[in-house]
Amino acid sequence: MTKDQKVVAIQEIKDLLQDAKVVYVADLEGLNAGKSSDFRRQAFKQNIKVKVVKNTLLQKAMEQIEGVDYSEMFQSFKGNSAIMIAETANAPAKLIKDFRKKEEKPALKSAFVQETFYVGDNNLDTLVNIKSREEMIGEIIGLLQSPIQRVVSALQNKSEASGEATTEEVATPAEEETPATETPEAAAEGEAPAAE
Repeated sequence: MTKDQKVVAIQEIKDLLQDAKVVYVADLEGLNAGKSSDFRRQAFKQNIKVKVVKNTLLQKAMEQIEGVDYSEMFQSFKGNSAIMIAETANAPAKLIKDFRKKEEKPALKSAFVQETFYVGDNNLDTLVNIKSREEMIGEIIGLLQSPIQRVVSALQNKSEASGEATTEEVATPAEEETPATETPEAAAEGEAPAAE
């Protein structure tokens, strides 16, 4: 690889990493072309960018990124490396874990998720269990809605109970009106003598 090619490759990696909040580095070594293509296809479906990179170029690109010190990850850059960039914190970890149900690889080398570094494949389960932003928002909304739903339910029950009372109150005057129908008969009897 020429010096110019290295500069271009480093720039491409920097462009991928620039605003990334979720960065995984995985080992895809040992996957044949078909399995590697299948892994990339599944990643694409889940909106995860995958790029196989040289460790030295990845490290140089990471060193040039402002705002994040990726140096904790450098120790894991040995052998074949692929970077995985995603929006959802646990998506790459879930993809790796699902893929490993059938294969030995990919293996997690390191990850940068939610301002925290995870180094080593032993962190895969921890990363799988990280809640995504959307999942956390959903849980918070659920927690906030719960008391509101109780209040609405209580108000509905109260209005139904008062609605039943109103129905009883309406029924009582209707019974009282029955004697009032006798009044026109009495009035008719009173009118009869006047007609004579």
